[in-house]
Order: sequence, then C-alpha cells, then structure tokens
Amino acid sequence: MKKLSLLLPILIIAVLVVAACQPKAPELGTEENPIKWVFVPSGEMESVSAGADAVADMIFAETGLVVETFVATDYTAAIEAECSGQAHMGSLATFAAITAADRDCAYPALVATRYGSPTYTGQIIAHVDSGITSVADLAGKVFCATDETSTSGWIIPSIMMRAAGVDPDKDVEVIFAGSHDAAVLGVYNGDCDAGASFVDARTSVEDEFPDVMDKVLQVEISVEIPNDGVQFTKDFPAETQTKLVDALIKIIGTDEGKAAMDAAYEWDGLEKHDNTFYDAFRQLLDAAGITAEDL
Repeated sequence: MKKLSLLLPILIIAVLVVAACQPKAPELGTEENPIKWVFVPSGEMESVSAGADAVADMIFAETGLVVETFVATDYTAAIEAECSGQAHMGSLATFAAITAADRDCAYPALVATRYGSPTYTGQIIAHVDSGITSVADLAGKVFCATDETSTSGWIIPSIMMRAAGVDPDKDVEVIFAGSHDAAVLGVYNGDCDAGASFVDARTSVEDEFPDVMDKVLQVEISVEIPNDGVQFTKDFPAETQTKLVDALIKIIGTDEGKAAMDAAYEWDGLEKHDNTFYDAFRQLLDAAGITAEDL
C-alpha cells in the first residue's frame, strides 16, 4: 500500500508533464487551421468559386485571417458541412440557413442586400410556347426547380402550386436543375415547360442568351423572402466572428469587394442581422403547415 501511495503522485505528475508537452492545436484562421467557408451552387460553379476565393484573399489582407472557401454539391451538403464541423461558416440560402439554425448548427450574423434590400422575391417562369399563363396551368407540365431545399427555387413555388390547386408531388414532373441559372436555361432550351428562380435570374444568362427575356416569361412573383447571408457555427470564437463581420462589411463597401461578391452571389451589400430576422418567414411556413423536418 505504501508503494502504491508513493507511485500515485509520480504517475499524476508524469501525466501532467506529458499533457503539457502535447503540441497546442493551431489557432483558427491560420495556414495550419484555416477558417472553412462553405458556399452553395447558386449560379455557375466557377463564378461562385472565383468570387468566394477573391473575398477570402481580401479578408486575409484586411485581418490576417486565413479563410478557405469551397462550394458544396447542393444545399443539403452545405448544411451538413456546418453541422458536422467540416465548415466553420457558410453562405446558405434562406431556407437552408433556417434549417441550420433550427438544428442548432449555425446562426446568421449577416444578411445580404440586392438592389439595396435584405429581402427578395422568387418567380415562376415559363417558356413562351408553353401556353402557361398562371400557376394553375402547371398541372401536367415539366417543371425545372433549382434544389429541393432552395427557398425561391422550390419551396415557395411548391407552396404557390398548392394554393392554386396543383399538387407538386403528383401533378408536376419536377427536374432539379441544381442552380437558378440552370433552371432558367432548362426552360429556355425547352427541357422544361416552366420553372422557378429568384427575381430575376434571367439576367444572369442574358449576355450569352440575349433573347432569354423573350423566350422565358414571368408567370407569377412570390411573397417577400429574406435574403441569404453569412452564418457561423455555434461554437465559432466570438472575437474572430466580430473581426470577420466587420471586415466583410468593409470589403463589400469597396469596388473590388462588391465585384467579387457580385460574381459569387450578386450581393451589393451586407447588413448585421441575427436569427430573429427570419422569424416572419418561419411564421409563413408555419401558416402553410410546413416545417423544416417535412422538407
């Protein structure tokens, strides 16, 4: 017993010495441990990726923080990246941002503005030769949506269909195009009779397809929808988050920063907003009898 009592303090000291000698985890925001920022394929993957990388370079120049950006395959993968710790921050579409917050994974800190507004509208579009002039006409048609968790590209349009007596699960053949640009082009090329996107995603392909406004027509505009923005995982260091938020607001105030943000997501500004900004939209989903779990 006396030997054991003598050995115990020695073992404790040895454990403490070994623990003290363990290398300290690299600080977040360094080359060894970069801040990982996940984006979603809102438009052309190359454009989103290039814009995101440019913003990351500007963040480093402004703060010294190393940010590594990547574009997820879809909205669900972006949510999972934040919930699993593969990403520290994200730029998720509205519904995806709400889902991440409801799952206690990540919370909004910034909301983007387009044309000076932190909200936007979605649109249901149709090919000029489809004969579609109302949402009710979508029954029996082929419909190009963007992604199953895209707010303006599927969720709101599906609610609009139900309100018009069209069951989106039975009455419409849905093709998930993967992005707003792709949904517009699906309608333009005649692969789909109709589709959905944010207002007005047609302009993003107008340079390449100058007659898109003539061939792809607006059928109906949605209710106001909160914009996407920037979210941080729940355990993200508060001080570093403040640095990033302030830097991003400063960056988008410059011509270079605005051009990069525009290339990635067509943002023209950023406003500070927390999770409560989306509460009115949550109430709309509740009123429609829809929950995040349902979707």
